[in-house]
Amino acid sequence: MESPNRWENRTAAAGSTDIALTGWPDYLGHHLDADRVSWSLKPLWGTMRLASRRYEVADMMAAQEFYHSRGWTDGLPVVPPTEAAVEACLDWAGLAPTHLVGVEPVRPRAVTAEKLAVNAVMAGCLPMHFPVVVTAFTAMLQEPFLLHGATASTGGCAVLAVVNGPIVADIGMEATFNALAGSDRASTVIGRALRLSLINMMDVRPGAIDRSVLGHPGKISYCLAEDEAGSEWLPLAEERGMPVGASCVTVMAAGAPRQLMNEWTTIPEEILDTYASEMRANMRHYSIWAGNYAIVVPPQLRAHFNAAGWSKADIRAYLFEKARILRVEWADCGKGAVVRDRGSSEYAALPAPEDLLVIAAGGPAGGFGAVIPPWLGPKSRAVTVAIGACVDCEIP
Repeated sequence: MESPNRWENRTAAAGSTDIALTGWPDYLGHHLDADRVSWSLKPLWGTMRLASRRYEVADMMAAQEFYHSRGWTDGLPVVPPTEAAVEACLDWAGLAPTHLVGVEPVRPRAVTAEKLAVNAVMAGCLPMHFPVVVTAFTAMLQEPFLLHGATASTGGCAVLAVVNGPIVADIGMEATFNALAGSDRASTVIGRALRLSLINMMDVRPGAIDRSVLGHPGKISYCLAEDEAGSEWLPLAEERGMPVGASCVTVMAAGAPRQLMNEWTTIPEEILDTYASEMRANMRHYSIWAGNYAIVVPPQLRAHFNAAGWSKADIRAYLFEKARILRVEWADCGKGAVVRDRGSSEYAALPAPEDLLVIAAGGPAGGFGAVIPPWLGPKSRAVTVAIGACVDCEIP
């Protein structure tokens, strides 16, 4: 059984030259522009050697108590990370154990592929899920995401991960029914792996680094796939600059989803007025600062937009103009003390239209949707990374 805690001897990881994400050609070998994407077909390091400490326990129940007693879980049962299971994840992803996924820049903390694999196995991931975990964590470690701030804040956000591309079908992600709440095995365990990795590699435990006053259930798992097969719109990843046909992950430091419903109109503007109202409510009740918002648009509402010829770009432009409040509105919800002489100041929910993430997902019936607000305005930015590919980098 492997230890999920960070590897204290980081010499090998820090000295690794295997920095680019490589491998997984089954997901990336088709549909991609070879001038923009490169990948490696075989690992080059030879026999695997895991550095994690080993433990012996009597049985499965003893393993649970062993891990719970050390604070290595999220409170739920875990899969014991045997050497074979960890190696299977690394082998599937084509990564050496010492591969440096990245460094959290604030403290700093190195993240190796081995430690991610240990936590992914604990979360219930199969080897085929591991490339998504690696890519999501790579995105989380990018400077614009501000991982330390998002995970240490009292505001209680979670890491939302949105998956696009052929890998969605390959690993059995379900983008329709129950899209935001355990719709399938892959979505649930991938989201959980990110949280367990934060707990065990970054000490993001409640009361330690994690100072959340309340938090929300997305901290257990907050991962979904976009319904590309059921949508006429451009995929989220492609809109954010990724190559056509690439498998990608977008991460966002996000509050809990705010569900809405409008079944009384087919007019796009009126449907979006409901979304805008929910965004304004978040600005009034939580944070007035502009940042990345995400909206989830299920099929029934998408049908009305499609009938009217509305694209995601049209939706972003409309909500950029409509999701605004005046500072004086804070007086209506008990925050009059901060209005002062700036009551006429206007605040937009979005810094620019492009800061809205429009996600096609959800079950087929019902005029429901959701607004997912940002953690704290522009402090953290959504980041999109291709899975197993090096996009816009030099090919040696």
